[in-house]
Amino acid sequence: MINFRYHVVSLTAVFLALAIGLVVGTAALNGPVVDSIKERVNALSKDNQQMRQSVQNMQKELEQEEEFAADMAQVFLPGRLTDRRVLVLGLPSGRDHTEGVMQMLTTAGANITGRVDLQDKFIDPENNSNLMELATVAARPTAPATGLPGNGHGVETSSALLASVLLDRPEGGTPVTEADRRAVLASYVNAGYAASEERVAGPAEAVVVVSGQPYVDKDFGKKDESVVKIAEQFDRTGATVVAGNGSAGGNLVAIVRADPVLSQSMSTVDNANTIQGQLVTVLAMVQQLTEKKAGQYGVGDNAAERMPKLPQ
Repeated sequence: MINFRYHVVSLTAVFLALAIGLVVGTAALNGPVVDSIKERVNALSKDNQQMRQSVQNMQKELEQEEEFAADMAQVFLPGRLTDRRVLVLGLPSGRDHTEGVMQMLTTAGANITGRVDLQDKFIDPENNSNLMELATVAARPTAPATGLPGNGHGVETSSALLASVLLDRPEGGTPVTEADRRAVLASYVNAGYAASEERVAGPAEAVVVVSGQPYVDKDFGKKDESVVKIAEQFDRTGATVVAGNGSAGGNLVAIVRADPVLSQSMSTVDNANTIQGQLVTVLAMVQQLTEKKAGQYGVGDNAAERMPKLPQ
């Protein structure tokens, strides 16, 4: 019989042979393998340097394009919106480029009647009932709750009330008093649904709705729907331009462009997060007010043109 010592000796011989094989094999391959690895590392390092240089070049080109657009704005915009009353309505997703849009409107000579920033709370579907109740409570004698949408959608109802006091009334309608305008807006500001750093100076004839990317949380569908209802209610009363960021994924720009009705009355700009897009936003507003025409502008695949062609 094969005893235990034989097993030990056999196993020891096997492991010794494996060890010797690994040492010999490593020694034999060490040179070629290391050289190959060094070559790959050097190649990757060069590729990385080239990519960094390309990024730096593109960044420099972008900065130059932005500077060029800013210079062109000083040439094309002054006087385009002189004495035209424009409201800036900022949505939560558009906060980063709202200020840039306002600067371009100012360059064009627009009379910005006010800036109202709707808060995340206004879009949150959990506040639907509260917004319905607030619309009733906030209503005033010259801004009554009668005639507001009564379909149970709080964002739509509250948006309609805000639009009725922030924009011109239809011809022949009873004007809203300044006291009632301030009171309605204050109701939403005090409740945390909106913010307005400066007093709204009268009604506007047009509105720029500053929006951004679509929502991506669990309530994205309801929130995107609410954003559209906000824009719809303001568009019912005044000329509307949506200054957005991107045109896909269900954001406001994408939805307006895909809707054959909304796209006939609302203009959209899908790159308003850039100086070029902010310039185009103002030109789109000029077109809305002078030609009563809507257009879909920007760099997205669903844009009709990069910018509107305005009459000289």
